[in-house]
Amino acid sequence: MKIGITGNEGFIGKHLANTLGLFPEEFEVVPFSREYFEDDNKLQQFVADCDAIVHLAALNRHQDPDTIYKTNIELVEKLVNALEAVNSEAHVLFSSSSQEERDNVYGKSKKEGRELFAAWAKRSGGKFTGMVIPNVYGPFGNPYYNSFIATFCYQLTHNEPPKIEVDGDVKLIYAGDLAMAIIDEIRSKVGNDLLIIPHTDERKVSVILNLLEGYKSHYMDNGIIPQLSHPFEVKLFNTFRCYMDIKNHFPVKFKQHIDPRGAFVEVIRLNVGGQVSFSTTVPGITRGNHYHTRKIERFAVIKGEALIQLRRIGTNEVLDFHLSGDEPAYVDMPVWYTHNIKNTGTEELYTIFWINEFYDPADPDTYFENV
Repeated sequence: MKIGITGNEGFIGKHLANTLGLFPEEFEVVPFSREYFEDDNKLQQFVADCDAIVHLAALNRHQDPDTIYKTNIELVEKLVNALEAVNSEAHVLFSSSSQEERDNVYGKSKKEGRELFAAWAKRSGGKFTGMVIPNVYGPFGNPYYNSFIATFCYQLTHNEPPKIEVDGDVKLIYAGDLAMAIIDEIRSKVGNDLLIIPHTDERKVSVILNLLEGYKSHYMDNGIIPQLSHPFEVKLFNTFRCYMDIKNHFPVKFKQHIDPRGAFVEVIRLNVGGQVSFSTTVPGITRGNHYHTRKIERFAVIKGEALIQLRRIGTNEVLDFHLSGDEPAYVDMPVWYTHNIKNTGTEELYTIFWINEFYDPADPDTYFENV
């Protein structure tokens, strides 16, 4: 199926495109540019190329509330006009918001936009799904824009004091879970004018901030993997890690305890289980070139010379970390970063690997892509 995503450069759009990329034999993402909304021919060609269109493009913050309403309605109207111009039979999925029933222009624009798409589907015989989505959090969201969690993560990792505006209960869904929910709807090929996407977790703002402050204290400041007793906490921890200044934080050198017998090094302190592995690598050989979407992983070099490389999926910047057994150190792998390790020395490379869950060949969460 050919899937088009408006707003593909946004927070949810990037997660959806990346997740669709995990199923290359099933889905192809049709390229989209926001400029298409200003060119009827390009927008119509885009629509004609798609089997399904996920409309995520929207404005949710602006100094002028009328601009939010006008922009969001215009985007829907332009897409509807393009659909009608090419007699599209695409399944249209629209990202609405739990703010639909609130007294604000963003919620109003979302509700009316959903109704415009539903009217198009009714008169054209097309398929439409209007998704009402709870608060979304996850890696790579924009602080002060996408989510209070993104803001807290950015503030804590950049030594800024977080502040709770309203300490209420918030219904949440992880960006990766939302992407899979959208994909399930695409697979269903069944329209639903009003589809309430269920939240996966509900927490008080203060509870979330307390967890994040713990991650800063334990993990960022002391290298300790915190206790992660619930899937929500794994997702929140992986979200937090992606706001760290990875370039300058890693590699982290171990503290060596040296006496006449030799050296002793603590490789990892953790309040969570998982699996520890050990490898030797001959000179010139590279291991890895894969990424994970949920796993937490640490590479610790204890002997030899190594180059560890990381690249965030969808970007071109490669981060190089040079490690040596003369000064044992580690690098942790953020989710959605493809990574590898190469023996750059003249002797065998000794590496210890820790990952937070046992390897399951039926669900490995390991996707191969060269750094």
